[in-house]
Amino acid sequence: MRKYKDVTMAFLRAGVLGFGGGAVCLPLIQREAVNTYGWITDDEFGELVAISNTLPGPINTKLAGYIGYRVAGVVGATIAVCATIVPSVVMLVFLLEVLANVREHPIVAGMTGAIVPVVGMMMALMTWQILTSAAKEIKGVLVGVNVAVVAFLIAMFDLHPAIIVASTIVFALLKPEPKQKTLKEGVD
Repeated sequence: MRKYKDVTMAFLRAGVLGFGGGAVCLPLIQREAVNTYGWITDDEFGELVAISNTLPGPINTKLAGYIGYRVAGVVGATIAVCATIVPSVVMLVFLLEVLANVREHPIVAGMTGAIVPVVGMMMALMTWQILTSAAKEIKGVLVGVNVAVVAFLIAMFDLHPAIIVASTIVFALLKPEPKQKTLKEGVD
């Protein structure tokens, strides 16, 4: 029963504090799963984020489902996903009504404007942590640098990510395969 309680509390905290979307929840989930409970390592978390980004849907529910399953099976996955979703649904219903009434107030506008730099710093910190963990292998560093360059191009030139994905696929298809030695060439 303890593992179910831990999964519930970990993802409930991430769900309650992760206002702003899946990207905001990543550092919170990482802190809970890696630092607080030790369910996975930093390297595993980085790989899990990369895999989760390739799948459709919100990233925080995919992370919750996988980590919950790893810790406590199907029941743990169900608990983790529900603990991630329920706070957002409850807050959304409540906050939309409140926000509709106080949206134009200067204090509220200032508070919503202050969220942007906080989210930016959280994303920068997480990016730095993933790049440093990838630095163990030069291939990981090169992949991390390529991802950073692609993100920069998308942000600076307002490119649609599909253009980057398509050009990467074309580049990969045009790149010549390395020549493999045959048995005769190796015997000389």
